Amino acid sequence: MMKQDTPINELRELLKARPDPNSLTLADRRGGMEQFVTSHPPAADVSFEQANLGGVECEWVYTPEARDDRVIYYTHGGGYIAGAPRTHRALIGELARGAKARVLAVDYRLAPENPFPAAVEDAVSVYEALTFHASGQQFAIAGDSAGGGLALSVLFCARDQRLPTCSAAVLFSPWTDLTCSGQSYVSQRRSDPIVHPQVVRMSAAQYLGDGDAKDPRASPVYGNFVELPPMLIQVGSCEVLLDDSLTLDRRARRAGVNVTLEVWPEMVHVWHGFTALLPEAKQALGRAGAYLQEQWDS
Repeated sequence: MMKQDTPINELRELLKARPDPNSLTLADRRGGMEQFVTSHPPAADVSFEQANLGGVECEWVYTPEARDDRVIYYTHGGGYIAGAPRTHRALIGELARGAKARVLAVDYRLAPENPFPAAVEDAVSVYEALTFHASGQQFAIAGDSAGGGLALSVLFCARDQRLPTCSAAVLFSPWTDLTCSGQSYVSQRRSDPIVHPQVVRMSAAQYLGDGDAKDPRASPVYGNFVELPPMLIQVGSCEVLLDDSLTLDRRARRAGVNVTLEVWPEMVHVWHGFTALLPEAKQALGRAGAYLQEQWDS
């Protein structure tokens, strides 16, 4: 057995003890994310308020450090088939703290009941309403995993529809290529205890329905990155989705986007959510928050 001498090794052992992800039903996956809230609660000083923007349910997240004039729009992960703002409260709360900003998290419709492009439609509706109500304020967009890809889709649509541009984007282990064709699907499949290639491909099929996996609104790596704001990408070196971030970095830079790519050694998919277990989770979120402050202050 691997010596459990670091928090990340201890986390890996815990993750290995879970049931085989390939055997889980959709209800199992959704239930697992709900249970995550119980075992990984947000800090006691994080508060929440329900809201509706653009006809879509959302949740405001506040910490004592939040400034009224700075807002982060957050799109959660979960493979487009699971998750909600409440399942990501610990992560969002620490991002809010680091950025000294309020966060609005969107509760977009999930597949397979509501396949692509339902999530994009909901996320863009909220973005449009938020930018209208937050006129004169500084705002940014952030997301993890599928939510990282969704955040990019929102930026594409906002640019094409001439909506206000946000100051920056922060993406945690983003899922940006639903063709699931990256080399890391092979090279990292034994090192990633969270993301399994077969499960990712199943999620992509459930989300896409009859949609095209190369539609930029579903797979942002195939999109046009011209005029997108500066972005920070954080990804773990052990992730199956590593190539999604590396390809995104190359293509965005080629289009002239100011990209900061951070590959964190030994980290797993969206390690940011394990704030109670991993020092690196709070470190990464603190770094992301500082990045946003730098963009707003520049």
